[in-house]
This record gives sequence, C-alpha cells and structure tokens, in this order.
Amino acid sequence: MPPRFKESTGPEAKIQHALINLLKVKDWFVLSTHGNAFQVGLPDLFICHRRYGHRWIDVKNPSGYKFTPAQLDIWPLLCAHGSGVWILTAATEHEYEKLFQPCNWYTFTLAWRQEKGWNDYKEPTNG
Repeated sequence: MPPRFKESTGPEAKIQHALINLLKVKDWFVLSTHGNAFQVGLPDLFICHRRYGHRWIDVKNPSGYKFTPAQLDIWPLLCAHGSGVWILTAATEHEYEKLFQPCNWYTFTLAWRQEKGWNDYKEPTNG
C-alpha cells in the first residue's frame, strides 16, 4: 500500500490548493512536495511550463509565516545553481505575475530574520 499523507486544511494549505488550480488552468505542470524527511528544506511546489521553464514555489500565509533552518540553507543553493525560489501568498493574478520577476525568497527571509532578531545568520557554504 502506498504511503498516505495527512491532508492539511489550514490557511496555507487552502492558498496552496487554490494556487495549484490557478497554475493548472494556465498550463503549468505542478508537483507538490510532501514535506517528508527526504524533502527537508524544499519549497512546497515544483512547477514547469513549456514556454516559461521551471520554478520552485513556497506558499506562505500572509498573516504570519516562518522559515525552517533547512529552507534557509537549501534555497540559496537552489538559486546559486540556477533554480529560483518564489514565495507566493495568494492565488491571485498579482501573485502569479511575480513568477515572471526575479525570485523573491530573499526579500521574505531577510525581512523575517530582521523581525525575529536573527541577523547573525550566515550563508551556507558548499563545503
């Protein structure tokens, strides 16, 4: 029997489901990560489009969000190797348009670290 994953119903999950529907209507292939032990630090969605290429998306609740240490380690490495990470907070056209701008994960994490007083974060190394 294949493993079963608990379906989340919180605000972030609702945004994610609506965003998946929006992306599929716009002809994106959407692969949802499940956040298990083998996917620590990966964004919530991997998407790709014949015309626009691929993107990683992490869905955040605009009312409040956090980042794991694994996300703060992995996302810079993804971007350094040519695979950007976008944070989206709603399933709207305005948020969708962000996918065609430079990836925005850094502005979200920088603001979050400053808010939490976590300014001594050091960028990961490849060693």
